[in-house]
Amino acid sequence: MATETTGTASACVGPDGSAIGMPQLCADWMPNQIFWLLIALIAIYLVLSRVALPRIATVLAERQGAITNDIAAAEDLKTKAAEAEEAYNKALSDARAQAQDIIAKNKAEMQAELDKAIAKADAEIAAKSAESEKAISEIRASAVESVEAVAKDTAGSIVAALGGQADDVTISAAVDAQLKG
Repeated sequence: MATETTGTASACVGPDGSAIGMPQLCADWMPNQIFWLLIALIAIYLVLSRVALPRIATVLAERQGAITNDIAAAEDLKTKAAEAEEAYNKALSDARAQAQDIIAKNKAEMQAELDKAIAKADAEIAAKSAESEKAISEIRASAVESVEAVAKDTAGSIVAALGGQADDVTISAAVDAQLKG
């Protein structure tokens, strides 16, 4: 039961009008399919080139501009941060130098006050030492006088106990001679 194809009938269509095999692969329909493929590709090209690609290009350009601006802002901030760090380091070194100056000044003031206090204490000690020396010399003098009086009384008592008679002038002369050496 072979069917013959007539001049107008297609080899891809059966006797009942149904397709034999895959219609996409039928060589008789290829020019029609190529035509519609070209129309579809042209339509897609036009839609992409007129609508989608300009929008994508605009978004990419905006992103590139934003990235460029962000990079420039970052460089500016980096420069400002470097300047701020430099200013901070300078202020820190100035503060340290000022602190050292204050410490040196305070040490000098404290040393001057200490020297003044030591000089005042030395003067007070010297004055008290002089007063003490004076008091000691007065005590010595009074002790010598007391020793002299005790010695005269003792010498008089000893002479009287031994049975002798001695007058006060003789006893005083003998005690004075012994005290002088």
